[in-house]
Amino acid sequence: MPVHNEDIAAVFDEIADLLEIEGDNPFRIRAYRNGARTLREMGKDISGLVERGEDITRLSGIGANLAAKIREILETGHCRALDKLRKQLPADLTGLLKIPGLGPKRVHALYHELDIHNHQQLERAARDGLIAELPGFGAKTQSRILEAVQAHADTSRRFKLAVAGRYAEPLVDYLKSDKGVSQVQVAGSYRRARETVGDLDILAIARNGRAVIERFVAYDEVENVLSQGTTRATVLLRSGLQVDLRVVARESYGAALHYFTGSRAHNIAIRRLAQKRRLKINEYGIFRADKRIAGSSEEEVFKAVGLPYIPPELRENRGEIEAARAGKLPELVQEDDLRGDLHAHTNASDGHASMRAMADAALARGLEYLAITDHSKRLTVAHGLNRKRLLAQIDSIDKFNAGKHGITLLKGIEVDILDDGTLDLPDDVLSKLDIVIGAVHSRFDLSRAKQTRRILRAMDNPNFSLLAHPSGRLIDRRKPYDVDMTRIIRHARERGCYLELNAHPERLDLLDTHCQLAREEGVLVSINSDAHSAADFDNLRFGIGQARRGWLEKTDVLNTRSLTALRKLLSASR
Repeated sequence: MPVHNEDIAAVFDEIADLLEIEGDNPFRIRAYRNGARTLREMGKDISGLVERGEDITRLSGIGANLAAKIREILETGHCRALDKLRKQLPADLTGLLKIPGLGPKRVHALYHELDIHNHQQLERAARDGLIAELPGFGAKTQSRILEAVQAHADTSRRFKLAVAGRYAEPLVDYLKSDKGVSQVQVAGSYRRARETVGDLDILAIARNGRAVIERFVAYDEVENVLSQGTTRATVLLRSGLQVDLRVVARESYGAALHYFTGSRAHNIAIRRLAQKRRLKINEYGIFRADKRIAGSSEEEVFKAVGLPYIPPELRENRGEIEAARAGKLPELVQEDDLRGDLHAHTNASDGHASMRAMADAALARGLEYLAITDHSKRLTVAHGLNRKRLLAQIDSIDKFNAGKHGITLLKGIEVDILDDGTLDLPDDVLSKLDIVIGAVHSRFDLSRAKQTRRILRAMDNPNFSLLAHPSGRLIDRRKPYDVDMTRIIRHARERGCYLELNAHPERLDLLDTHCQLAREEGVLVSINSDAHSAADFDNLRFGIGQARRGWLEKTDVLNTRSLTALRKLLSASR
């Protein structure tokens, strides 16, 4: 069976988690995490490199030990090191890591101090007040853990958009390779660019529906066939992702695509509009009485109810129907509109590539400018830059730009916002930069009032340009910190600075609703990759999806400007 980078990365992540729970060597743990990150950042499957006999130890973060394990996983589908670790620890223990706020260090304490193995024991210990007594936890942490356990029990497994894409795209290519198939499209929340996906809905047009279904269920990664008919089948992939395939008639394709793309609320609203016109819209078409009158395209569906085409990302029943009726739908930003990226790291801090390599990768993706924004000194785990190292980097960027390499590098920093709202580096060095990105990397537990006040004070620094990943959330791993985002956005408007939409699939931060609020308030948003390697610029597409969900147009996005226009805006913000 094919093994994808995500499969191997998941093995390395689990090994790292188990080692950390056991209290193993932190350098060994970090090696596995770096290896997982490298695999996820690659633009192609590592299996191809191994098959061609290439030396994969040349890849950043892949030493001889990890390379051997990669080959083992590719050859056998298993990793003996992981199997051994699983036998040493309770089977359900890693499931605790899925609870927001519980990392390996806290799971280590819960396991070793309270012998907690699973969600049920965790909930019981929280209710009994035992967790609050552990060093480093306390009553507030115990309360948050209890809330998180209860919330987790109410949700089914979901996959981050980028992870779902790693399984969806090869499957679509596999189905399209059949000459009898003329159209294949992933619908559902995946097409709407939701940040997480519960399952995949795929629609296809084919000459022989039964043949396509048989080909689908025979896909190498299918673990279990849940149902199979002549035009529809449901399977479970080895990854745990459920996939539904429907083969539809050409004349029904648009109606089916609309039906299986929109949220439930959006579809109900469209059907109500149809009912007012004495029409019926379903997955098979548009009907007047029992006669099909249209349905081959989505445009026909919207036209039938008196609306222009509504892009998939907007189909959430959050005002898009009213905007369409009034002729006020936004002309959504596209990836080609981006002229640069204002947040990228090099190996001067925690990046994996040199400044020149990052510049070359950005240029190869058609970008005209790139801001080099390594971490500041407070973030010691990322080898952040102090005053002396930042000044040296400024000189290096000036020398690079003097060489005329086809792309302009902007001098920047991702500076930590300290607990009191001051910035981690002095103003005299920050003033020498083109862009100063302020970021919260600590004290996520501050009260709403204190966290808001902290960020507002940072924004008031005269050198401040842009607020990075404004909510601080990591999808499925860390909740947003408690902050008055409406006040933050309005203060950005008053102050004349900007907000980031961090495109990393783990973040997608700003939230789509906050993007929409920023647009309404006239605050420009910068869609940035937060690249730590050359491959990370590919993440910009996920930022574009989030921006489109947030109704952003090209003019709402800071880094769609030319370099000249951008420099003026950055200067104005300071």
